[in-house]
Amino acid sequence: MDETVKPLRIPPQMSVYADKHNIFHLLQSIRSHVILYSQSMLSGLVVEQPADPLSFLIALLQRSSTDIPRVLLLGPPAVGKHTMAQRLSADLRAVHVTLESLLSDQSELSAQARRVPPTEPLPVELLLRLVQRRLGEIDCFSRGWVLEGIPQTHLQALSLQQAGVLPEHVVMLEAPDDVLLERSRGKMVDPLTGDVYHRTFILPPDASVARRLEERRPAEPQRDTALQRFRREVPGLRSAYQSVLRVVNADQPHADVYQQVLAFVRTRRRSRIPRILLLGPPGSGKSLQARLLSEKYRMVDVCCEQMLRSVAAESSALGEEIHSYLDDGRLVPDSLVLQVLEERLGRVECSTRGWILHGFPRDLQQAKSLQEALQPNRVFFLELADDVCLERITLRATDPVSGERFHAVSHPAPSSEVQKRLQTRPEDSSHTVTHTLRQYRTHTAALQAVYPGAGVIDADQDPLGVFEALQSRLTAD
Repeated sequence: MDETVKPLRIPPQMSVYADKHNIFHLLQSIRSHVILYSQSMLSGLVVEQPADPLSFLIALLQRSSTDIPRVLLLGPPAVGKHTMAQRLSADLRAVHVTLESLLSDQSELSAQARRVPPTEPLPVELLLRLVQRRLGEIDCFSRGWVLEGIPQTHLQALSLQQAGVLPEHVVMLEAPDDVLLERSRGKMVDPLTGDVYHRTFILPPDASVARRLEERRPAEPQRDTALQRFRREVPGLRSAYQSVLRVVNADQPHADVYQQVLAFVRTRRRSRIPRILLLGPPGSGKSLQARLLSEKYRMVDVCCEQMLRSVAAESSALGEEIHSYLDDGRLVPDSLVLQVLEERLGRVECSTRGWILHGFPRDLQQAKSLQEALQPNRVFFLELADDVCLERITLRATDPVSGERFHAVSHPAPSSEVQKRLQTRPEDSSHTVTHTLRQYRTHTAALQAVYPGAGVIDADQDPLGVFEALQSRLTAD
């Protein structure tokens, strides 16, 4: 292949080293701190006057990258962001930052922001300057921050990221519109403290507070406009923060919502490039789950069988060698599979976005070889009983005209005409599937021994249920 068009390759061992020493997280912390906190860091250096300034700064960066909370709390109007952020910042001893607090001082910048109509989002550049100024102060640097209701748009989110405002955790509270409408009607505010209560959902702590509460119901057109604007921006906000995002259902008791939010925010996140391995018997849904994960998190979906067929179609010596094995129906030797895998997983998109591998390894030796060369950092076993595997595979068939796949039970053909022309692949026969299942069960214990920390997911449920279980384990890791 011409070297000028050959895919750029990064040795997979570089990602393994970066994981081990938390390099990606440290680099992210350095970028954020140089942009936002350079003045506060220098002030700390002058005040502390350490004997070794470089070691002092490194320790400061490492501590702030893991121990200092940096939280965004997002959600539609009336979902309970303010009360949640107040409580969260108190428990974390972090600074609670709201749009109102950014506009409250007497600076010209804040005065300029106050002139923007409340029904309109702040111009991106103006919001950026306000947030940078506040988060760059010493209290936010030393204690961390909980930023409530900011950003409001996808463009604001991207601009904050480019400016070094990189949260460790992003919580998006969600609730149906009818619930939000009911909550907005019962909203009460303590004029002394600014604390928010509700006639039904969040009651005041005592009668003296209850007597001074004031009703704060926003005008319906203003409320509806804010809600519609938030709904429009949700996909963009989720996309901007997908790697650090947890969506929490706020249509439940306040205490339950808060415990979920607090548990998530207290998890320590490591910026690891995902190297995911999906294992499981035939029919457990590995290909589907890999595709869903790839679509949501932009990781590269690597199916071993498809990868080998793709290489076999190339006019190269390696492709011709692999083609000879596939043509004869023989297994491709492990050495060739690993050679192809190392080349594929060493490409830039895999090294920067991460990957999901399925279809390999199948036995103990393959697993050991993969562990030595590529070291997956997240492994999941999709568990499914043999009888369910057989039903899923042997009852499926493909329409040669449309290419659509049908299943006799879960997705039958729409007409007798389509049913008559359906074709079943030879490898989906009951005899072949039973043999493949027997082979998988023979090696399961050995594979589990190689990956003792692997997650086990019940695959005998709706595919979206399996996907949600995988997501939960990935975000908690």
